[in-house]
Amino acid sequence: MKTLVIFGTRPEAIKLFPVVRALAATPGMEVRTCVTAQHRGLLDQVLAIAELSPDIDLDLMEPGQTLDRLTTRLLTGIGEVLDRERPDRVVVQGDTATAMTGALAAYYRQIPVAHVEAGLRSGNIYHPWPEEVNRRIIAPIADLHFAPTPTAAEALARENVRSGVHVTGNTVIDALHWTRQRIEHDPALASGLDQTLNRFGDKRIVLVTTHRRENFGDGMAAIARAIARIAQRPDVAVLFPMHPNPNVGSVMDGALGAHENVVRIEPLDYPHFIRALNACTLALTDSGGVQEEAPALGKPVLVMRDTTERPEGVEAGTARLVGTAEERIVSEVFTLLDDKPAYAAMARAHNPFGDGRASQRIAEIIDNAV
Repeated sequence: MKTLVIFGTRPEAIKLFPVVRALAATPGMEVRTCVTAQHRGLLDQVLAIAELSPDIDLDLMEPGQTLDRLTTRLLTGIGEVLDRERPDRVVVQGDTATAMTGALAAYYRQIPVAHVEAGLRSGNIYHPWPEEVNRRIIAPIADLHFAPTPTAAEALARENVRSGVHVTGNTVIDALHWTRQRIEHDPALASGLDQTLNRFGDKRIVLVTTHRRENFGDGMAAIARAIARIAQRPDVAVLFPMHPNPNVGSVMDGALGAHENVVRIEPLDYPHFIRALNACTLALTDSGGVQEEAPALGKPVLVMRDTTERPEGVEAGTARLVGTAEERIVSEVFTLLDDKPAYAAMARAHNPFGDGRASQRIAEIIDNAV
């Protein structure tokens, strides 16, 4: 069987490299990888640590391109790859433009599609935007749906998607455990944070990530003001890997300036990010993946969004939705910093996102599919 795995962003690469490894170890399976480079620099960081060299690199990143232009370029570019490669199956992950167009291009050629991390739903087509609609488009196309949790499988069932649904756990937990083991054997992989962590050794670190399109504008401005207030505490340091989008950087420049308790750094490669997550007291994020990764390390997550397609974390108590209002963000952070029982309740909550063996389950199901 020839399987083509298509991805283009950092989160996709993180969640798919364990799947590629598991598929490659399957007897009789020919695995080909195609990257679109929707996020060039951030993608390459993951490819390097995963020791994964893609077979096809479309290199389609173009600064400032609109979603419709990106979608057009992805659809035609991936279509040409499929015409050359003629795979028996396509594998996509999550909710990016790459995943959606990869599934659509395969459908146009009647190639079966497997969807890793299927069934996530927020219930609002504009939050997260455009990801919520991207994953809804993939669902009726795919014939194999790898739901990370029972809740995700139930969401698919509500849309009358019941055949081919498998609850596997989330592959991000596989990637996290693999990377932690690499760091343990070779600390130099994440030594770039030594100076920063030593500098703030007596402070509690709040790890911040923010990049969601729906937060651009007023939401991002409120987030920036909240970060500035949090950093005024003498017992706190804010570690802020900055997303390269100028809608983030320009706002943070104005609000944070050169605040001595805020370290704004370039986006971290995956080993350094895992080390930062392990070192922090709590994570303040609008990311999806952090909601899954942080609980695996016992770190509370405050989610700067009004909805989440990962309600399992909220239900389990590992994550809390705080929106983008300045006062709410500051209040929730201070509660976790000052209320030990409240912090312990989130830090010790059960992680609902998997046991680290999702990729092996996925490879076996794909291998057995007709």
